[in-house]
Amino acid sequence: MDLKEKVAIVTGAGQGIGRGIALRLAEFGANVVLLDIRQDTIDEVAEEIRSKGVEVLSLQVDVTRSERLRHMARLVMAEFGQIDILVNNAGITGRTVPMVELNEQDWDQVMNLNLKGVFLCCQAVLGYMIERRYGKIVNVASIAGKEGNPTLVPYSVSKAGVICLTKALAKEVTDYQINVNCVSPAVIQTPILEGMASSTVDYMISKIPMGRVGKPEEVAAVVHFLASDDAGFVTGQCYDVSGGRATY
Repeated sequence: MDLKEKVAIVTGAGQGIGRGIALRLAEFGANVVLLDIRQDTIDEVAEEIRSKGVEVLSLQVDVTRSERLRHMARLVMAEFGQIDILVNNAGITGRTVPMVELNEQDWDQVMNLNLKGVFLCCQAVLGYMIERRYGKIVNVASIAGKEGNPTLVPYSVSKAGVICLTKALAKEVTDYQINVNCVSPAVIQTPILEGMASSTVDYMISKIPMGRVGKPEEVAAVVHFLASDDAGFVTGQCYDVSGGRATY
C-alpha cells in the first residue's frame, strides 16, 4: 500500500473525512493536492502534510464549476506531471427536514455538489489518466445512498447516484487500468454533524449495530486501500464503513 511518487487529489480536504484521507495518503508517501471551497482550512491541512516530507498543493476550488476544475487539473499536471489518484469527498447534507418542507433550491444545492461535483471532477482528470493508462478514483458516498434516511431525501438520493456513477464509470475505463470504487460511511464524527438535526443523528446512530459513530481515520484507511495498487483487481465496488449497518 505504498504510495510514494503518486499524486493524489482530495476534494473537501479542509476538514473531517477529507482531511483524514489527505493525511493518510500523505503518511504513506503520496504527494497531495488539497481542494476545498475554503482556502484557510486547506492551508492548515497543508502545513500538517508538509511535516510528513511530501509535496502538497492547496487550491481553493468550487467543484460545481467545470472550467475551474479543468484549470485545476492543468495546474496539477504542470506541477507534478501526473495525476494518479482522485478522491471525491466534497459534499453537504443539506437541510434535515421532511420532503414536504424542501424547496427546489434545497434539492439543486445538494445535487450540484454531491453528485454533479463528482461527475465534473472525474471528467477533469480522466483524460490524463487514460493517456497514462493508470488511475485510481475513490468516491465518498454514504450508507444513506443504500438505505435512504428520512429528512435527508436529497442527500440520500445524491449518494445513491454516486454509487451508481461509480459502478457505471468503472466499467467504461477497465481497458485503461483505471479502478473506480466508492466507500459508504455511516455516521462519522465530523463537523458535518453539527449542521444536522439531533433527532436525525440519533436515528442514524440507532441503526448501527456497533453502537457508535465512526472516525475519519477509519474511512481513510479503506480509501487508502482502494487508492493503492493492492486493490488492483477491485473496481466498481462500494465498501461500507458503517459499523455493520448496511443491509446489502
